[in-house]
Amino acid sequence: MPAESPAQSRKPAAPPLTDTRLRKHADYQRVYREGKRQSLPLMTYFFAVRRLQDPVGVASVSVATDPCSTHVPLGPRIGLTAGRVLGNAVARNRIKRRMRQAIQHQQMELTASVDVVLHPRRTVLQAEFSQIERDVLRAFRAIQAALATTRNPDLPHGH
Repeated sequence: MPAESPAQSRKPAAPPLTDTRLRKHADYQRVYREGKRQSLPLMTYFFAVRRLQDPVGVASVSVATDPCSTHVPLGPRIGLTAGRVLGNAVARNRIKRRMRQAIQHQQMELTASVDVVLHPRRTVLQAEFSQIERDVLRAFRAIQAALATTRNPDLPHGH
């Protein structure tokens, strides 16, 4: 009986329940165009309420105005940018790794259906990891608070 190769013996990875990454260029552009911008010591972040897509693919209503809909894409999507201004590829990749780890640790704080784009500053390279986590947490909590104050007051609570 031939020995199994490492590729054959691997178990398939479980698919994620929801995709939490912002992937499309058009989504990034929508967040920049329609969203709000805030700054923290280690990053600037942008956020915009996610939109529901009708069957034709045209944005119809925002998630914030129709939270009871069955077509609501649940949860946040988070994007991360690291342009050349942050340094060479090694520095940019290190910044992105540190930011992704902090996002993963703090992601449970962000429950709203919102798209977020994080722009780290070069100081992320020298910052303590706890500082990065703290800024990510502050950003997520600020987004949650901002969205809570803009909810439709005509809707009953719990919907």
